[in-house]
Amino acid sequence: MAAFMLSLVFLLAIIGHSSASYCICKDGVDVKILQENIDYACGSGADCTAIHTNGACFNPDSVKDHCSYAVNSYYQRKGASGASCDFKGTATLTSTAPASTGSGCVYQSTAGYVF
Repeated sequence: MAAFMLSLVFLLAIIGHSSASYCICKDGVDVKILQENIDYACGSGADCTAIHTNGACFNPDSVKDHCSYAVNSYYQRKGASGASCDFKGTATLTSTAPASTGSGCVYQSTAGYVF
């Protein structure tokens, strides 16, 4: 049994690696739609306190940046399943952390195996 477990761990180490997963709003989406995404995510379980005025992620103060924070929080809280990062095709998954402004803003991420 121990040999099997060791083999399984070794196999996973070879074929996959851990990477962070973030949900962000797509470029080129109308501001009205981005705001609808914020409203939905924040009203459906996302923790949006960081994008409120004086919050750690309030700056940059743009609808797109706030949208990305909100949909990512929603995505992480809903178990980081691909379907929870769709928002009618206006959001997408990325393994690249959203840019930080140095204000202490941290986007939550979920590590998973990539095969």
